[in-house]
Amino acid sequence: MTIPFIDLQAQRLRLAGKIEAAVQEAVVGGAWVMGPQVRQFEADLAAFGKAKHALGCANGTDALALPLMAWGIGRGDAVFVPSFTFAATAEVVPWFDAEPVFVDVDANTYNMDPAALERAIEGIKAAGRLTPRVVIAVDLFGQPADYPAIKAICDKYDLKLISDSAQGFGCTIDGAHPLKWADVTTTSFFPAKPLGCYGDGGAVLTNDDDLAQLMDSIRVHGKAVGVDLKNRTFDHDPKYLNMRIGLNSRLDTIQAAVLIEKLKVFGQEIEWRNAAAARYNEGLRPHVAKVPDVPAGNVSNWAQYTVEHPDRDALAAHLKAEGVPTAVYYPIPLHVQPAYEHFPRGVGGLPVTERLKDVVISLPMHSDLDAQTQDRIIAAVASFKA
Repeated sequence: MTIPFIDLQAQRLRLAGKIEAAVQEAVVGGAWVMGPQVRQFEADLAAFGKAKHALGCANGTDALALPLMAWGIGRGDAVFVPSFTFAATAEVVPWFDAEPVFVDVDANTYNMDPAALERAIEGIKAAGRLTPRVVIAVDLFGQPADYPAIKAICDKYDLKLISDSAQGFGCTIDGAHPLKWADVTTTSFFPAKPLGCYGDGGAVLTNDDDLAQLMDSIRVHGKAVGVDLKNRTFDHDPKYLNMRIGLNSRLDTIQAAVLIEKLKVFGQEIEWRNAAAARYNEGLRPHVAKVPDVPAGNVSNWAQYTVEHPDRDALAAHLKAEGVPTAVYYPIPLHVQPAYEHFPRGVGGLPVTERLKDVVISLPMHSDLDAQTQDRIIAAVASFKA
């Protein structure tokens, strides 16, 4: 019997009654766009993430675009991003005629390497064609980036910092969420994410009051917000007074209802994921080149469990025959993808990224992964003969 890679149905069944009731209440309530459930979820999410403001939006990609638009990022600007990540992180940058600059990652955490970041910034400044403006650090596979070091670099060069926590929302460093260091944290509620809805959805979190207002405006077609209405009289719906170019990027009310219930158990599920990761590490360490160790003081949400193996593709074929699904994130790094290969790269290239693409493989991971199933997966890996 094939093991599910991410068992979304197990969670659905565990939470079924509460979620079904919440969805029915949202349907009967009739406020299907930006209804009261959206406001409640935003408040709950802000409390969980230790943020002053949380704003829902249509998806995790739009979440990245909102702060870039609010900051006026555009032609001639450089935005520093890792190459070892999903395309959305870099994709939003050319939307505004800015350019992503690809940065190598740390060999242990797979997240942006602060030393490589600083080399990339210095290289862009020396070339003189682009102006460094923003860093987007990614919490890959659920593990937080090195925000204290990255924040120090951002402060040194006067750069904004976005925590792309689409995979990592809920991760912490010494108990603090990435927003302690970042100007904005963004996340995705795509169903496969640790905190996922039943469709698309995303959010931005910030402690900056003015930025929150601007992003609120932009997500609804550039509507007028409080700062726009000072010393101005407008007695109609503020969405009909358009102060800036915006988007149509609203979190669906029904998805918010689902997320309210899922957020209630999210902390417990992160604990379950960490227990599952510990079991994996203990059982797999003798059989793979590297298991994912998390630095002391950090907590991962384990969006993925990813190991390294020198004969990765053969291992994947063996596991498939054993009924164990796997995934490879990411076989083609962004800096060599056809859509992105012409954009700048950090000084010295991206050797760690280019090595990882050939050796990483992800195994089944989710909050309902039981020890018996893990034993079967570990045995399958252990039985592989290269």
